[in-house]
Amino acid sequence: MPETRQQRIDRIARDAAFDVIVVGGGINGIGVFHDLAHQGLRVLLVEMNDFCSGCSAAPSRMIHGGLRYLENGEISLVRESLVERDRLLRNAPHLVRPLPTTVPIERLASGLANAALNFLGFTGRPRPRGAVPIKLGLMLYDFMTRAGRVLPRHRFRGRAATRSAFPALRPSIRFSATYFDAWISHPERLGIELIGDATARNPQAVALNYARLTQADGGLVLTDGETAQTLPVSARLIVNATGAWINDSAATLGARLNERLVSGTKGSHLILENPALMAALNGQMIYFEHSDGRVCIVFPYLGRVLAGSTDLRVDTVGRTACSPEERDYILAALQELFPAIPIAADQIVYSYAGIRPLPVSDADFTGRISRGHSVRRLHGVVPQIGMVGGKWTTYRAFAEETVDRVLGDLGLARKTTTRDVPIGGGAGFTDRLVADLASSHGLTAERAAYLVDLYGARAALVADFCPRDDRPLPGVPMTEGEVLWALRHEQALHLADVLQRRSPLAIRGLLSLPLIDAAARVMGGELGWSEAHTQGEVARFLNDLSTWHGVTLAPKGVHP
Repeated sequence: MPETRQQRIDRIARDAAFDVIVVGGGINGIGVFHDLAHQGLRVLLVEMNDFCSGCSAAPSRMIHGGLRYLENGEISLVRESLVERDRLLRNAPHLVRPLPTTVPIERLASGLANAALNFLGFTGRPRPRGAVPIKLGLMLYDFMTRAGRVLPRHRFRGRAATRSAFPALRPSIRFSATYFDAWISHPERLGIELIGDATARNPQAVALNYARLTQADGGLVLTDGETAQTLPVSARLIVNATGAWINDSAATLGARLNERLVSGTKGSHLILENPALMAALNGQMIYFEHSDGRVCIVFPYLGRVLAGSTDLRVDTVGRTACSPEERDYILAALQELFPAIPIAADQIVYSYAGIRPLPVSDADFTGRISRGHSVRRLHGVVPQIGMVGGKWTTYRAFAEETVDRVLGDLGLARKTTTRDVPIGGGAGFTDRLVADLASSHGLTAERAAYLVDLYGARAALVADFCPRDDRPLPGVPMTEGEVLWALRHEQALHLADVLQRRSPLAIRGLLSLPLIDAAARVMGGELGWSEAHTQGEVARFLNDLSTWHGVTLAPKGVHP
């Protein structure tokens, strides 16, 4: 039987001394936890909410080299991103997949000076990118991945070929360029699988969501957010991976800071149900400039269309939602690009937003702010290593850099690297998995394909776990058995954990009141919830959907 939450807490109580405590269970903190576990250290990961529920739940779902970073002169970041992109394609093929990406182009040579101006200190809005600078950038992109190439080279099209491939684009488009990057289908699941891999490899590694680490009387205190139980703990070193919250959390843990480390920007995205727009994309992501010079994206995502993103400075960090102004901005950008396709707010099935933890910058144009990462030593009663910046694609490299600093401070040598370690259901993943699973477990092709898409090579474990009389939740392929799997094997504790992060039901716009009620009943039976607790959990989840994701589902007896 897998270890329960209380058993993990009891284990901490029996031995509260850790080599390292990682604070922050987003993808960067999880990456550090995973790497430290591979080094054989006794490591504790503490997340105040659910794993990958903050900024790490709000990415553009792209795993990419960062084509536009080239004009910022960030060659090393692009090179690192491309290497890490290709590693994720190999190590997590069940979640990270190739994505053909097309850039529509109106001008010929405009934007050639963008990189030069950035080098000279210009931080304002760049000039529109024309065919020549885009061609040069893509040639450099291809050159950087020439050794061990994983994805095809780019190709250019003239007006006629562009119109043939994408007839719905606005008529002023003169050229297009298609190159390959990658996308991630279920980013939160990748985080969960990394945690599972880490704890399976190293029994001394413990991960706890819905918990807090604070300082009191010169020591560290771990508080279980579910029961309010407190435990004294100790560590030789703390890794602060709290992202946009790093200044506040560092001070809470006793560090002395004389400067702000992070200057956040807000990014919002929309998920639309628009079959005409889906068809117009022709299976590709369109990477385009809005009229104000900002880069936007739109691509097919799990049967829907994902569109974004905004990039707004924020002075106060916290949970955030896509505003009406941001929604209208994204919709206007799409309508400008595809003028003949009706695009409207009533097609939105889900929206989300997050705060990017970018390094402090005085750049006038937020697109000029680096997406790079750095490690900072923060002095305090317990020394802290602070993680500043970073992005999904480079999480592993950022974790490796951080762990190298940790090992150096502890006087230890690196035992192994995670560069070529398969992640979760990526171990043993093959093209035959769907057919083999259907045959070995007597499943329909549709059920087998669904399980493999979500769990990769671990789909057979989930199929073995689910009872033969397993029942689907109302209107969706996810079953009651899978809800129990998330509770027992993936540390889910609340409805949002199961319906938003362990599965894609929310982001695909598939939620309904009967579905939510059925999932709550299964969870309540497993976790011992009273009727009042169950109804309260449902009410909180519905309120969160409405407040943070623009999804309104009226509770019983209430008409929207």
